[in-house]
Amino acid sequence: MRHFGHIAPEVRQRLFHQEPAAFTPDSPSRLLSAALGATLYSPATRPRLADDIIKQTERGVVSMVLCLEDSIGDEDVADGEENLVRQFADLAGRGLADLPLLFIRVRAPEQIPDLVRRLGPDARLLSGFVMPKFTEERGIPFLEALQTAEVQSGRRLFAMPVLESPELLYRESRVETLEGVFRAVDKYRERVLALRLGVTDFCSSYGLRRAPDMTAYDVQIVASVIADVVNMLGRADGTGFTVTGPVWEYFRVQERMFKPQLRRSPFLEGQAEELREALLEHAMDGLLREITLDQANGLLGKTCIHPSHVLPVHALSVVSHEEFSDAQDILRPERGGGGVLRSAYTNKMNEVKPHRAWAERTLLRAEVFGVANEDVGFVDLLAAGIPT
Repeated sequence: MRHFGHIAPEVRQRLFHQEPAAFTPDSPSRLLSAALGATLYSPATRPRLADDIIKQTERGVVSMVLCLEDSIGDEDVADGEENLVRQFADLAGRGLADLPLLFIRVRAPEQIPDLVRRLGPDARLLSGFVMPKFTEERGIPFLEALQTAEVQSGRRLFAMPVLESPELLYRESRVETLEGVFRAVDKYRERVLALRLGVTDFCSSYGLRRAPDMTAYDVQIVASVIADVVNMLGRADGTGFTVTGPVWEYFRVQERMFKPQLRRSPFLEGQAEELREALLEHAMDGLLREITLDQANGLLGKTCIHPSHVLPVHALSVVSHEEFSDAQDILRPERGGGGVLRSAYTNKMNEVKPHRAWAERTLLRAEVFGVANEDVGFVDLLAAGIPT
């Protein structure tokens, strides 16, 4: 699979200076953690889940979470588990080569080896498990259960802990809780693909809900948690982990952003008004602002609960030609001693040593999301990727 692999090769050639690289569930974890992109959640009880997964694959989704936790009622868990076993068998029977990275969000540690046992050989389609309300005390049993399931299945399985507990939110317990989380995930570092933020749970502790024109960063108590999570768990010194952006819970909102750019976009010339309307429906002000702020604050990828959120996340994750040029200049072997240089775009200073970690992360993102051509922007990528 690859990002933007659902669009025609000739269109990709027109869009990209460097096309996104292909990857598989067996690719190195460093690559997969960057490639998660917009991780689409779906309730595990959906009766046509296999068809839904294939449909979303054809629309550019590369990672999905099949949820047995908050998205379904307590009384539906057993039915959800049985449905997952049926749907994985359905998917396996179709013999498809390109499927998203599939994860199951469980409620309790014992579900992990039990589900792997029940899936049998179809567990080969599974990339791992999402672990809710993760702290050191609650998380270690999940990670131990994952290790047991790996031995049981004979295949690599990843963990994606969700940081959403009140202990993380409350000032008096936050640092101690984050230190405990680090100890837990550091012990199982090779199997922790990414850390996910449960911002909806953070808001619920104070009876808050952000409006559609506000981002998580506008809610100061939530923004402070994100900052501390990145500070302690997302460092670029080799000790950190990929931290993904929080869920955006709104869709089909009346939009006004990017209309002038859409009219000017070369990819819209001669195309139907329906495509223009589809673009406007996808271009949601708050979502786009939040994705941009996620990246500015050190987060990569995003939890998504609606398919219309996927393409904006991916389009805004593509590395611009200017970013790519700067990153390459900073990392040239002859620059190893440091120094300051003017960017090739002659509009900024690139300081080799302080900007090195940024450049390395940028080139990793460029590998999985690609590098846009000089004259290609977000709207062009969005327009090209929306199904017609």
